[in-house]
Amino acid sequence: MQASKFNNLFDSVIKKYHLKDSVDQSFENPFNKNTLEHLLYRKCWIDTVQWHYEDIIRLPDINPEEALTLKRKIDASNQDRTNMVEYIDGYYFDKFKNITIEPQATINTESPAWAIDRLSILALKIYHMQEEANRASASEEHRVNCQLKLDILSEQRVDLTTAIDELLNDISLGKKYMKVYKQMKMYNDDDLNPMLYAKK
Repeated sequence: MQASKFNNLFDSVIKKYHLKDSVDQSFENPFNKNTLEHLLYRKCWIDTVQWHYEDIIRLPDINPEEALTLKRKIDASNQDRTNMVEYIDGYYFDKFKNITIEPQATINTESPAWAIDRLSILALKIYHMQEEANRASASEEHRVNCQLKLDILSEQRVDLTTAIDELLNDISLGKKYMKVYKQMKMYNDDDLNPMLYAKK
């Protein structure tokens, strides 16, 4: 599956979310759970909901109790996001497990899934920057500035898409190899976060 298809899938997820444009809407994954598409669809949905959580929590008049509840949701969403990245890396690790690694093979600075994570976030940036570039209530200067940013984001997506394809191809040929590291987040762990274990 080429990374350009990741972009198409991410765009479809974001479009689907904005039909209702609510962080509380139900989630349905149209893909079989044993497929890469299932993982990518879920990953982008998490990112999209969290994007809007982050918008809401920045409202200047938000009720403090609501903000605290939302902060908890953002923390949980971050954990879900990390879990999905690990699942996607697990998919690729299994896919390439029988590849013969060349003696001079090198490891990449980030795993395939963390690069794909950036691609998902980039799709969200492009969607919302496009909205701003076309927003009728905004000034002409605002729309022009946003269009310039949109052009850069679009170029970035081309570059990142190409880089992901090249990375996956190199791994498939044994020119690069990958490792799966558990992220070992500490802030959600009762045994690792001193603010939590001190309360025990």
